[in-house]
Amino acid sequence: MKPHTIRELPVADRESGPYAITVGPDGALWFTLVHAGRIGRLDPATGTHTTHDLGDPSCGPTVLVTGPDDALWFTEYRAHRIGRITVSGVVTHFDLPTPESGPFGITTGPDGALWFTETAANRIGRITPTGTVTGFDLPIPAAFPAAIGTGADGALWFALNAAHAIGRITTTGAATIHRLPEGSAPVGITTGADGSVWCAQIGAGTIGRLDASGEWSQFPLPDRESRPHAVALDTAGDCWFTEWGANRIGRLTSAGALTEYDLPSASAEPHGLTQGPDGAIWAALEIGALARLTP
Repeated sequence: MKPHTIRELPVADRESGPYAITVGPDGALWFTLVHAGRIGRLDPATGTHTTHDLGDPSCGPTVLVTGPDDALWFTEYRAHRIGRITVSGVVTHFDLPTPESGPFGITTGPDGALWFTETAANRIGRITPTGTVTGFDLPIPAAFPAAIGTGADGALWFALNAAHAIGRITTTGAATIHRLPEGSAPVGITTGADGSVWCAQIGAGTIGRLDASGEWSQFPLPDRESRPHAVALDTAGDCWFTEWGANRIGRLTSAGALTEYDLPSASAEPHGLTQGPDGAIWAALEIGALARLTP
């Protein structure tokens, strides 16, 4: 185990459920409280944190991202809406056309719109900053699209959890599917500047990578039951991921060198993670805290 430091900063009670985390346009860390119906903000320099009420404790804010308009956009999984919050805390909700859509992943697309997955509707959605929503049905039924990211190729890449595949969709709606080994069940996905696509295969205990040439690589984790969940790349191109079942944060280099870091608290349930403005890796822990890792 390489030398490292992990600090856990409490930001909510254990029932609130910090889930996803991202860097906001103001340089702060913003995170969802999936069980409390709130969005949180933490200043990484001072550790000061605040939360914003979304008006519905059961709306289920899940994944969030900085939008093209310098606001934070997020999915409301249980309320079947897309939300927007400014850095000053002004909240807007946008209903989706399908009442039971189950939006989950969200990313800022290359076309100035937000793109998101609809787990229950089996669709990839698009919403403009003014709230116009369109959608594209997937070619595989009941695929359960999960996380989504914007690739270096100008397309959107997404994980298909129930179909054991990853997908690619252009901004005009043309979709292609890349099958993964059966049982892989990918959830998290992220894309690199070199054209690579990384995904966390929660069912197989592996991290997968599709490079720009189309070559697929798999990196098995030592513990098959580690349940890798979310992935994120740092500025060096290393892939970081949370091991929900093993209570760890892991790192893979592009060459496949693996390092794992145990979290201080037992059963912390790590979910989303990102590289912060301070260069550290920050992860949302469902026990009500954020973890800061400096390797």
